[in-house]
Amino acid sequence: MSALSEWLFGVDNLTPHGFCLLWEPGLIWLFAISDSLIALAYFSIPLALVIIGQRRADLVFRPLLWLFAAFILLCGATHWLDVLTLWKPIYGVQGIVKAATGLASLGTSIALWWWLPSFLALPSPDQLRRANAALLESEERLAHAQKMEAIGQLTGGIAHDFNNVLQVVIGSLGVIERQLARGRAEEIGPSVAAIRKAASSASNLIDRLLAFSRRQTLLPRVIEPDRLVVGLEDMLRRTLGSGVELDLRLGRCRRSVVCDPSQLESALLNLAINARDAMPAGGVLEIATADRRLDADPADPDLTPGDYVEISVKDNGVGMSREVLAHVFEPFFTTKPTGRGTGLGLSQIYGFVKQSGGFVRIDSAPGKGTNVRLYLPGRDQREVQPAEAIAEQKQGCPAAPCGKMLLVEDQLEVRMQIADTLEEMGCEVIEADDGNAGLKVLESEQSLCLLVTDVGLPGVSGRHLAEAARAAHPDLPILLITGYAGKSLDSLDLASNIEVLRKPFTLEELTERVRILLSRAAAAE
Repeated sequence: MSALSEWLFGVDNLTPHGFCLLWEPGLIWLFAISDSLIALAYFSIPLALVIIGQRRADLVFRPLLWLFAAFILLCGATHWLDVLTLWKPIYGVQGIVKAATGLASLGTSIALWWWLPSFLALPSPDQLRRANAALLESEERLAHAQKMEAIGQLTGGIAHDFNNVLQVVIGSLGVIERQLARGRAEEIGPSVAAIRKAASSASNLIDRLLAFSRRQTLLPRVIEPDRLVVGLEDMLRRTLGSGVELDLRLGRCRRSVVCDPSQLESALLNLAINARDAMPAGGVLEIATADRRLDADPADPDLTPGDYVEISVKDNGVGMSREVLAHVFEPFFTTKPTGRGTGLGLSQIYGFVKQSGGFVRIDSAPGKGTNVRLYLPGRDQREVQPAEAIAEQKQGCPAAPCGKMLLVEDQLEVRMQIADTLEEMGCEVIEADDGNAGLKVLESEQSLCLLVTDVGLPGVSGRHLAEAARAAHPDLPILLITGYAGKSLDSLDLASNIEVLRKPFTLEELTERVRILLSRAAAAE
């Protein structure tokens, strides 16, 4: 070791490099400063390469990156030794470092030439842009194809269900005509009942389709989720039957939500029915509520951060596979036998929750049950009347006298039916067949006790007609009737003197709504 040490560090018979420069100060410091700067740069470059290699695990040629780092580091060491040998002739150490630098440079050059074809095969930025554009175009074509497939599935489902409804109606009308021709009017009752049932089925189908498309007319109210679930408990137990145990885990929800209470009740009943069917041998259905604070999630761009109320419906049934989960929200998709389900339940729930500002999550696996979680925006304060109080007001409304009212409806047959019903209640009806005609009546300053208007009117819409009526007569009761309002009622303030009645409705439902509005107006005077 002593001989090697002497060879590496021995300086007795060697002359420092400064001697070759005749110890000229200018040259000495020029060499020293230049080599020092080169060494500093060479030492910093490998550090940057190491950071790049650690943070970019996706790099294709990482081994070559480490070779370059070692080669440049050794080059920096040679320049640092050049500075030392100006005053101290440690040429043995310098030679060893140079040899190591030579080996590293040789290995790096061999590797570089070895991988050169692969380097040249890498796409250029322009090629990447073109490839990305082609990929986006193919994704758009795939999305369009999937959309057309979904539309085809939706159209086929609608055609199937509506043809069944029409068959019942047409067949029952034929039976009624034959019975009337034979003088058996007292025997048409079953056929009338069949037509009524078919019309109700068609109405439910339309409601579900509008819910899926997030275009249904919602009547939002402030709801306490725990109270709503408790109010449904008896119905849920009757729906589930004796073989399924209902486990309510309430009390962890302090916030209220603003949504249509009837739609939320329908969603929970649909989920309970699905859970019951998934547990043919019996099981446990758990319904729980809780407050949740959700932050932004890069993996879920649709999630809006904020305060939510979580309503979870969990069963221990057969569960669903990944393939089924990928299609559960598609309309008319069902795993139930023919005739056992329409395939619109979950799509209706999805549309209702999304339209209410929330979202739905489903966790399921074969043999491990299913957990459906509804997230609705939560509120700490109740800014409007709770739905329960409004329901109590409706039930306790006494009869009120009827006076002069304005009816605006562009469909003649519908307008005649409504007018006849209102006249039977003792009301004097002023009819208008479009919004402009209705607006003229409002501007005529006639004394009205009620405005009944369709929302989708030619000319001035029913929404604008209602706003004009409220501006001129703030206390005037208004009944808005609609088959499809789109988003025209989304921002409308549904005060206590405004009601919305969705088509199709029975004449009894119309009479009840009119009486409620007139009674409220009479009580407020």
